[in-house]
Amino acid sequence: MTAFNVVRFRVKPGRDKEFLDIVQSARTFPGLRRLSMVSTGQGGYCAVGEWNSFDSIVAARPIMIQTLDSFRACLEDLGGGLGVTDPVSGKAVFERKASLKPGSRRKAKRAGSAPKKKPAKKKSANLGKRKRHGKRK
Repeated sequence: MTAFNVVRFRVKPGRDKEFLDIVQSARTFPGLRRLSMVSTGQGGYCAVGEWNSFDSIVAARPIMIQTLDSFRACLEDLGGGLGVTDPVSGKAVFERKASLKPGSRRKAKRAGSAPKKKPAKKKSANLGKRKRHGKRK
């Protein structure tokens, strides 16, 4: 099943462009499906990697450390004994597709439903003269 790694960084003031340029030009890793870099504001960034498997993450760790070393000088210490990164990784425990846009679920149901009924015809004036269970007099 798919695995993910998430790494939090804080970039030194004025070095955001340098950091992003280095990360964007870095080589990709075997088994990496997709990498997204998220700006969390005020020099904060979070890298989210989607991988073929957890074994792919493990195998790529030496290359990821080399890549980190190429931009380590751009990063601030996060404090609390973390150093310049706060990484976590693991296997996906479930996956699902994004839900439909609001209101589109109702439209989808309508599209597959039975056609609307035609309005009932007006009752004839003679109907009032009929007996409840009988025929016309």
